[in-house]
Amino acid sequence: MILNGIDRIEQYAHLFKGKRLGLITAPTGLTKDFVSTIQVLHEQFELAALFSPEHGVRGDQAAGAFVDTYLDPITGVPVYSLYRKDSKRLTSEMLDSVDMIVYDIQDVGTRYYTFIYTMLYAIEDCAKAGKPFVVLDRINPLDGITVEGNVLKEGFQSFVGNYPLAVRYGLTAGELALMANDQMKWGCDLHVVPCEGWSRSMRFPETGREWIMPSLGLPRYETALMYPGTCVFEGTNMSEGRGTTVPFEAIGAPYIDGQRLADEMNAKKLPGVWFRPIHFKPTTSKHLGENCSGVQIHVLDKQAVRPFETGVTLMYTIKNNYEAFEFLPPLREGSRPFIDLLCGDNVYRNEEVGLAELLEKFQAESTTFATMKAAYHLYK
Repeated sequence: MILNGIDRIEQYAHLFKGKRLGLITAPTGLTKDFVSTIQVLHEQFELAALFSPEHGVRGDQAAGAFVDTYLDPITGVPVYSLYRKDSKRLTSEMLDSVDMIVYDIQDVGTRYYTFIYTMLYAIEDCAKAGKPFVVLDRINPLDGITVEGNVLKEGFQSFVGNYPLAVRYGLTAGELALMANDQMKWGCDLHVVPCEGWSRSMRFPETGREWIMPSLGLPRYETALMYPGTCVFEGTNMSEGRGTTVPFEAIGAPYIDGQRLADEMNAKKLPGVWFRPIHFKPTTSKHLGENCSGVQIHVLDKQAVRPFETGVTLMYTIKNNYEAFEFLPPLREGSRPFIDLLCGDNVYRNEEVGLAELLEKFQAESTTFATMKAAYHLYK
């Protein structure tokens, strides 16, 4: 079985002994035996504080819901929010309560996912405060080789993209931390407790681990695999399948002809996938309670599928064939449309750039990124 950083904690106990520890974690922070990292650090060391990302340390908060400060009912340790309305940063008061910050959350290898920015913000904050930071590393479920999509541009930073990463970046959280700390010249006293037995070509089904939902929107590995491509629909008036049992796999809207769309997409012969017409009624989010038609994306070949290309091709097929398709307006006055924040660019809204040209441009950017990030690889 592949071991994550928390499974090797005893080999690195010298890092934690005698220190007041602050832990940033979520329900995926578990050992191979399903013991929470919270419990491990609480029993073996001095766990002084918990820091909550989006969804809460116990996973009891909805997507986008702001988290309050409270006492963890199991350990009695104070829980401080890193997902507040006014800030997502560590404060000086929070940092005064600990000697070291530890991070243990399963990443999904996709730029839109907010946990990595919680980590990067915390590393920067610890650097300024002179506090050491430890990443208990975890495998990248999508593999550590494949890179897809464009690189986020300056001026398009947000909490769904705040660092110049490709959409699918092929790094573990520990490798990403090392890269950002070096490139941004933060100078944090940064340590990574590495995984054991994982090689870069491995995807999640090869690890022998059980899939633990990183959040309710990613219930299965196949969902996480398609997420780099289908998350773009969050910036449109299409349902991305939230409020169904197959979020980010079912894409539709009341104005879509599912059979026609499935036929159009299958005719493109995209590698590793099949599009099946589907009807659904979301129980939450966009088109709540409305009858939607669209497609469910079935992954037939997990090695061959190119999720980013698949998702963007699907979006452009709908955009070019359905007048009712729209990009959502900005969430608040003066901000960018959400599709620009997801893309890290405004190119999706550029009517002069076609799909083929767009994908060629993105391929060049991902190739350059893949070459650059290799300098920070911890695993072969």
